[in-house]
Amino acid sequence: MAVSDQQLADAGRYLAEWLEQQGLTIATAESCTGGWVAKVLTDRAGSSAYVQGGLVTYSNEAKQSLLGVTDHSLRDQGAVSEPVVREMVAGTLATMGVDVAVAISGVAGPGGGSIEKPVGTVWFAWGRSAADTEAVMQVFPGDRDQVRRQSVLFALQGVRAFLAES
Repeated sequence: MAVSDQQLADAGRYLAEWLEQQGLTIATAESCTGGWVAKVLTDRAGSSAYVQGGLVTYSNEAKQSLLGVTDHSLRDQGAVSEPVVREMVAGTLATMGVDVAVAISGVAGPGGGSIEKPVGTVWFAWGRSAADTEAVMQVFPGDRDQVRRQSVLFALQGVRAFLAES
């Protein structure tokens, strides 16, 4: 699925408006998207009203030192896994002191995939607390750029849907 810059901007604006209306703050913890979710959310003037910050935790070491992701989760499940993105959300909430956090870790390609986690596999989590966190995995088609664009769009839409339900 080709995701355009306009689709990303619209999804970012839609989530930003929701955050502003509800008086909520957000922070991101991103791996394969490299800060793209935070970039989309901060494209609007006045975004400091709802964006506290974003962490690009691309390496396992960054996930551990900045977010408190456990060696156990990384070793046993791998960086692209449900336990890791859940721990990334918990670490972001604790570190940034925000109302909601979103975490993304995936295999954008072109290499790095496996039979269990092919290129395009991305884990997402969003939550308001460690107990109130949702995690979901998607496998997106396409090249590195397409996987990353689809991931950003899915994250923006997923956080918005999560907040609307909670």
